[in-house]
Amino acid sequence: MNAQLRRPIGIATIVALMAISIPWLGNEYYTGFFFTLLTWIALTESWIIISGMTGYVSLGHVVFMGIGGYVAALLWTELPVWTILPLCGLAAAALAVLVGYPCLRVRGPYFVILTFGVSELVKFIVINIESALSMSGRVLFAAPDTDDLFFIALGLAWASMVGVMVVRDSRFGAGLRAIRENEEAAETIGVPIAWFKLVAFVLSAIIPGMVGALLIMRSTYFEPLQIFNPQTSVLIVTMAVIGGSDRPVGPLLGVGFLVILQELLWANLPQLYMIIVGVLLIGVVIWVPGGIYGRVQRLIEANAR
Repeated sequence: MNAQLRRPIGIATIVALMAISIPWLGNEYYTGFFFTLLTWIALTESWIIISGMTGYVSLGHVVFMGIGGYVAALLWTELPVWTILPLCGLAAAALAVLVGYPCLRVRGPYFVILTFGVSELVKFIVINIESALSMSGRVLFAAPDTDDLFFIALGLAWASMVGVMVVRDSRFGAGLRAIRENEEAAETIGVPIAWFKLVAFVLSAIIPGMVGALLIMRSTYFEPLQIFNPQTSVLIVTMAVIGGSDRPVGPLLGVGFLVILQELLWANLPQLYMIIVGVLLIGVVIWVPGGIYGRVQRLIEANAR
């Protein structure tokens, strides 16, 4: 690991260690708020590995979260939590391998539509399986408390950020960015584009699978329409676009902005939240294409002159 990479990883680790004290403050509301913040960070940072670095915008990232939640619900009475979580990540990775090769053969709007379609297909397969088993939902008894889930979410958020740093700083990350800039040129210079895209897709699926398990533990209930909600994928994309950049700090800014906005609106105007999110997404794409991170960078450069 080079010195340039050690510094941001060290900063992320220090911040994570400081955040450990949040549950000990004794305020359940703040613990729940930061739990939500951390899960969105984990989801958005993982999305960056495939979409931010390759330019293949996925609108079906929720499918990995959903399959992780379903596996957790199925195994809840059979295995301990610390065994269930990695299995949920592996299940999401296996699904990514299964659907990744055919999905990644198309690009642009076709990839966007296909990932959304796959997400909906898997959702209705799960619904039909549950219907055949005469199950309308699954209750999770004796789930971990919010403090324990917070620590797990903190670990996943840290891992997702460090994962983005390591991938971005590697030759693999350079290959992914080459695919984003010009896929044909990348293939010409020897980048194994099919293999690189599939590996990135699989890597981006692991943490969302574990996040899905965490979320159903938090709610203590599994319901397919809720965990496979396509609105989640839209929010992941929106957070990443508003934040800007394929660096970890970009999604972090977008997540912080939208989660705080969500908290304010759910208390006062919950019906307007998604409308405002849509308007923000359109506004950022048109007027601030670099996102918050890009705007801050331009301001710093302008002041440095």
